[in-house]
Amino acid sequence: MSNEPTVKRWTAKRKAAVVMDIFKGKTTVAEVARQYDLTVSEVEGWIEEAQRNMENGFRARPKDIR
Repeated sequence: MSNEPTVKRWTAKRKAAVVMDIFKGKTTVAEVARQYDLTVSEVEGWIEEAQRNMENGFRARPKDIR
């Protein structure tokens, strides 16, 4: 059993912090899943959601891109 407290509510801010750690290579999907008692597919879903939202962020002001 890990020493991490059980997270009952995953806020957007918490998910973002975990996903950023994965993007930066500080942890892996498998480690996060094990550490917080999540499934790998749950964590992968967060990554996919983050990537979609990141892409949309770049599209926020298409006029500035021209």
